[in-house]
Amino acid sequence: MARQKGIIALKGTIGGLNFYQLNGMPVVRKAGGGFNGKTIKTSPTMQRVRENGSEFGHSSSANRVFRNAILSLTDGSPFANFHRHLMPLFAQLKSLDTLNIRGQRKVSEGLARVEGKQLFKKFAFTPDCAFANQKPFDFSIDAATYGLHLRQLSLSSVKAPKGATHISLQYGVLAIDFDGFETQLSQAAALVLPLSTNTSSFDVPLETPIASTLPFRICLLGVRYYQQQESSFYLLNAKESIGLLVMEV
Repeated sequence: MARQKGIIALKGTIGGLNFYQLNGMPVVRKAGGGFNGKTIKTSPTMQRVRENGSEFGHSSSANRVFRNAILSLTDGSPFANFHRHLMPLFAQLKSLDTLNIRGQRKVSEGLARVEGKQLFKKFAFTPDCAFANQKPFDFSIDAATYGLHLRQLSLSSVKAPKGATHISLQYGVLAIDFDGFETQLSQAAALVLPLSTNTSSFDVPLETPIASTLPFRICLLGVRYYQQQESSFYLLNAKESIGLLVMEV
């Protein structure tokens, strides 16, 4: 690769040379090399590339479907790069699949394993939110209705974002099929509490029962902090003000 010199910066391929911009500088290199689409699709030496590409596409689609399904639990995406933040989780779940051959491994098979469920529950979906990291409560989930019972909820033990006066806890159960990419989210009424709340217990039933036959049930708790000014509540948008945690899979 060499830099171009002259008044006019060329772009394109001329006489076997590629002219283009790199970091704002006009450069030139010999044309050719690399891999074209046909080579990647047909060459035996590209088999591993095809396998990786297929599995990456599947993991990315599973990520997108999950991420879009749970947006209402946090009043929007937790942060701008949430999809990229979740990709290692879905890639690891896919890698736990021992039933399918490489190139056809699935997120669903990984999540069906005990290791996959533990991986999903322990993942830091919103690492900047202290509440999501500390989980300052005990809980149980009804096996039949999926209603949530919170016990010993101690909000004063968690460092709240600057300016926060209240917290909103939004419980939901996501029924999801990571193969057919179908979802159904059942939610409870949001539990809005002052940050002075301590050692309290709450029953949080779902407003609508789960009627779906989709294979997975993921119980989630969305967290948002608010500031009260007179009779109005204002949503805080700092990263530490948004939380998402998995209760059960």
